[in-house]
Amino acid sequence: MPAGGIAQVLSYLPPQHDPNLLVGTETHDDAGVYRIAPDLALVQTVDFFPPVVDDPFVYGQIAAANALSDVYAMGGTPRTAMNLVGFPDDRLSMDWLGKILAGGAERCAAANCTIVGGHTVRDTEIKFGLSVTGTVHPDRIFTNANAKPGDCLVLTKPLGTGFITTAAKRNACPPALLALACRSMVQLNAGARDAMLKCSANAATDVTGFGLAGHAFEMAEGSRTTIVLDLAELPLFEGIETVGVRKHRTRASKSNRDYTADSIHSEGTLDEYRREFLFDPQTSGGLLISIPAARVDELVQTLLANGTLVAAVIGEVVPRRDRAMWVK
Repeated sequence: MPAGGIAQVLSYLPPQHDPNLLVGTETHDDAGVYRIAPDLALVQTVDFFPPVVDDPFVYGQIAAANALSDVYAMGGTPRTAMNLVGFPDDRLSMDWLGKILAGGAERCAAANCTIVGGHTVRDTEIKFGLSVTGTVHPDRIFTNANAKPGDCLVLTKPLGTGFITTAAKRNACPPALLALACRSMVQLNAGARDAMLKCSANAATDVTGFGLAGHAFEMAEGSRTTIVLDLAELPLFEGIETVGVRKHRTRASKSNRDYTADSIHSEGTLDEYRREFLFDPQTSGGLLISIPAARVDELVQTLLANGTLVAAVIGEVVPRRDRAMWVK
């Protein structure tokens, strides 16, 4: 669902007044957090979507990594997961579903997260994902609403998975480029979580369906700051220039552009090609981490040591201006 549509739907929910609800829906964070003891809180999330690649095992891996990422973005540790499946069993072999579940189980095992069950319904289209429960100390929660003026912004995966997977569905993507994107989408954000904990970051979010612009906008709004993004520093997949990105925009790309249109100030003459990557919806993208400038070099070094694909400093946080985002 488009970001603007989700905001509209959430407005129908009654306000929550439970003092143990530490993170709810107000800031559009990646997961909810509920305190169950003075030193323990649950991190809860759910995510599922149709296939983005043809290989059922890899699709299962990607969907699982995407759902687990919400817990990592909050600074939490995934503990249990439940499979969520929509499947046309009257049209497709159950072997397909078995391979999807096996891919998801492989990523959960890599995360030391235990699958405890799930739910399956017949559907006209394949859908798969996880409901994940994690844990976190109430004093060590990361939200998207705590970015501070003077922070630097670091992104931990390349951008462009929306363009790549759309091109692949149209048989217009080089196999090597698709393999790079799959490697990225399958990678867990555990190493990025560990790095931001070690380096005492201020805020974080994972970059997924709303694109970099949508998630940066929500960080700026939640923090009441302005985020400045430098297009020249955005990390892109090597070889993505071989794919005509404008030909492979998704419907979500337009929705993301519309959602943030009134909140972006463009500084100078922008590189319109690189600007496209602000709005491209990501699947199982990296973490966007806001960290004091004095510790950004330490964070970059720690991220790379932890095996993240990139550790790109893509912008900064400044006091609130007339727009939530400035792009240069």
